Amino acid sequence: MYLSDFDYVLPKELIAQVPVEPRDASRMMVLHRASQTISDRHFFDLPEYLGENDVLVFNQSKVIPARIVFEFRGKACELFFIREMGVNRWEVMVKPGKFFKEGDRVALNESVEVLVEEVRPESEHGHRVVRIFDTLGRDRFELLHALGSIPLPPYIESQEGVSKYQNVYATDPGSVAAPTAGFHFTTELLERLRARGVQTEFLTLHVGPGTFLPVMTDDVLQHVMHEEFFSLPSEVADRLNAAKRAGKRIISVGTTTTRVLESCVDEHGDVVAKDGSTKLFIYPGFNWKFIDALITNFHLPKSTLLMLVSSFAGKEFAFEAYRRAVAEQYRFFSFGDGMVIF
Repeated sequence: MYLSDFDYVLPKELIAQVPVEPRDASRMMVLHRASQTISDRHFFDLPEYLGENDVLVFNQSKVIPARIVFEFRGKACELFFIREMGVNRWEVMVKPGKFFKEGDRVALNESVEVLVEEVRPESEHGHRVVRIFDTLGRDRFELLHALGSIPLPPYIESQEGVSKYQNVYATDPGSVAAPTAGFHFTTELLERLRARGVQTEFLTLHVGPGTFLPVMTDDVLQHVMHEEFFSLPSEVADRLNAAKRAGKRIISVGTTTTRVLESCVDEHGDVVAKDGSTKLFIYPGFNWKFIDALITNFHLPKSTLLMLVSSFAGKEFAFEAYRRAVAEQYRFFSFGDGMVIF
């Protein structure tokens, strides 16, 4: 299985720079695997397809202002906060990497300084472990909100989208990129779905910077996923297992939610509650165990996300849908249109 097998040509003008308003006015391509049919709708039509036999599972992770830009030794520099490793300790990516050696003390402003405690093995990507010292005594998220900015994907060139790069139901801060399948859901749409008897459940996976990194191996099977933290609470797992046993459809909103659920399935087909991390890599040939349907966006060529979609829908069917999306001028990537695969 080669990386080139997951390539396609996408005109740049189809890459969405801002979301449509309202969010549920985005287009929605509906794929039915059993009949191999495709229809073109809008996301506000989703309640027509769902009812009391369905469970929507969302990733409630919230994007943090993880990118801090400052000057050090006369140069423009950047810290990109990846994950907490203890009180006032973070793993970060730094630019330029050569400026941040073990033992360096770096002033971000007059009140905040970081100490470079460790150069990580992934140092080719500028990974460091730093300790933060703040004379104002702010907690970690107060500090990031004071100094940082929301990191947008590199293909979004407009800063207009910064204030919109968050899901309406996001509550658990920790991601450096949004679980963007949820962008299509408005508060009103969620109310309409619940009014139809649709069950909604929430878990957390904090999206890491690996979501921005390309697959670097020609042989897909040689790719190693970056580790990402997740939490599946026991009460959520219990309700999901009860719904599954009752014959309800488990509909995963996004690839991050999908990776959590499929990472937590035991030998009996139940999901097991846990706080942990996953490096699960899903590609064609994967043995699906728990989800029954998937809501997702249109993804980058050669990406692990496209490989996951190709696995769930079937590669030929998925690429038929992508060809149709290009021909019909769907909007692509984070702020683009959506797809539902039944």
